[in-house]
Amino acid sequence: MSRRPTDPAALRALALDLFREAVRVAHPSACVPPHLPEVPPRGRLIVLGAGKANAAMAVAVEAHYAGLGQLDRIEGFVTTRHGFGLPTRRIEIVEAGHPVPDGPSATAATRALALAASAGPDDVVLVLMSGGASALWSAPVDGVTAADKQALTKQLLRSGAPIGEMNTVRRHLSRIKGGRLAMAASGAQCCLTLAISDVPRDEPQAIGSGPTVADPTTLADARAVLAHYKITPPSAIARALADPAHETLKPGAAALANTRFEIIARPQASLDAAAVLALAAGFTPVILGDSLEGEAREVGRAHATLALAALARGERVAILSGGECTVTVTGTGSGGPNQEYALGLALGLDGAAGIVALAADTDGIDGGSGAATDPAGAIVMPDTLLRAKACHIDAAEMLRNNDSTAFFRALGDLVACGPTQTNVNDLRVILVDPRTP
Repeated sequence: MSRRPTDPAALRALALDLFREAVRVAHPSACVPPHLPEVPPRGRLIVLGAGKANAAMAVAVEAHYAGLGQLDRIEGFVTTRHGFGLPTRRIEIVEAGHPVPDGPSATAATRALALAASAGPDDVVLVLMSGGASALWSAPVDGVTAADKQALTKQLLRSGAPIGEMNTVRRHLSRIKGGRLAMAASGAQCCLTLAISDVPRDEPQAIGSGPTVADPTTLADARAVLAHYKITPPSAIARALADPAHETLKPGAAALANTRFEIIARPQASLDAAAVLALAAGFTPVILGDSLEGEAREVGRAHATLALAALARGERVAILSGGECTVTVTGTGSGGPNQEYALGLALGLDGAAGIVALAADTDGIDGGSGAATDPAGAIVMPDTLLRAKACHIDAAEMLRNNDSTAFFRALGDLVACGPTQTNVNDLRVILVDPRTP
């Protein structure tokens, strides 16, 4: 790419290009086929999976084995978010609730456990995992109802707890997470998991709450998370988290002896691809890391300080970061971590010329109502606050009310792309160009 943008509109276009490139390199059509196993000669290849990228992962699996003339040798189903389904020929696509699990989430998890348990020594179980699986496969432990888990999920989402801590709790309330799917599939020749990572530090136990891997956390850790965020769970959940029978599988468990786990797409790879594109456009990439966490608005303000310092030094840079910020909900508005980050960033930049930014979730959906039509994130322009003022919109008040979607919608600055069919977490881009008027 050779263009060297010098005006805000061109910077905006480049920011969107960087987002699309980050999504492209993590799409299942690119990252799934090289890792697929051979179909066992005498048995079945049983395909299971859950996550927001799983419909496209299933499509990639089918295309691979169809090309080998072996499509009729595979069976199974995967679960994805409502509105994320795609047409398939052999692998069934089931849609379920995210971020709050629903009835289909529980049904899908129970089906997955049963199909895994049917595997014999001639069969291979292929598990496809991507972000979102924690909600999409929800099989509560005995004594805990789906309503109990829904109530707890809503409390955790509003608390601002990082995804890792949320998953610590989820693993200990599930019959499928924390290695239990692998335990169900222990009669198979092999249980191979291919995962698209959407979590900080690419921790296997955090991707979909680790259905096929050991869990280093404990029931005591789960109770500590709830205590830290002052969450009083439903009584059934409190009892479950005190029951030793609900402890997860730990490293060295016999049920994990025939398992393999491979990460096939990582947030860092998407950041690196965006950096290459930025460099070709004449910007020096500055990658802050692929695992940033924190309160979204505060991270946005901190990044505004970095961008303003680069502008003052006359540097033409692309500041890139990944990870997953959180939002502590105290208002009545609608939004998501990327939109709230963007609004915090806009306030921190205070209309500085020469800086354009984008923050978006690579799955195409950033919080909101949970619909597939929700925005992926938002764009910040040098005149963002001026245009808001002209529309009689108070940016600080909108941020206080957690109403970032309404703010950016009024300005026409939402990133709305729909489901991307992958998920390597958030991408934040700040383009600093001192030459831009």
